[in-house]
Amino acid sequence: MRMAEQPDDYTSDCRARVAFEVLANRWDSVVVYTIAAHGPLRPALLLSRIGGISHKVLHDSLRRLEYNGLVERRSYQEAPPRVDYALTEAGDALLEPMRMMGAWASRYADAVLDAQERFAVRRR
Repeated sequence: MRMAEQPDDYTSDCRARVAFEVLANRWDSVVVYTIAAHGPLRPALLLSRIGGISHKVLHDSLRRLEYNGLVERRSYQEAPPRVDYALTEAGDALLEPMRMMGAWASRYADAVLDAQERFAVRRR
């Protein structure tokens, strides 16, 4: 089934690009999913739950997600100071399209990887 699209839906200045850019970073979707699965989290807990991500990359991802309005940084007046991150309404709403992308990947990832390998072999 093909969705009805208008000819100008994906022009250089279309609003759909916002969604594509938000999903373009490799770690941003992982951070969003982790926060969604475990609720508001402190950066140290995010690091341990995600695994394989450096402190700097997590920091950059959280800043980008905050900039895009997908997560909210919440600081608490405690000793020692505490900060955690929670999804905003926009971040929570992004979960459904991300799940759809995940389903697409489950179905087509092998075909994409095979095509990449064939291309690489052809270029050697």
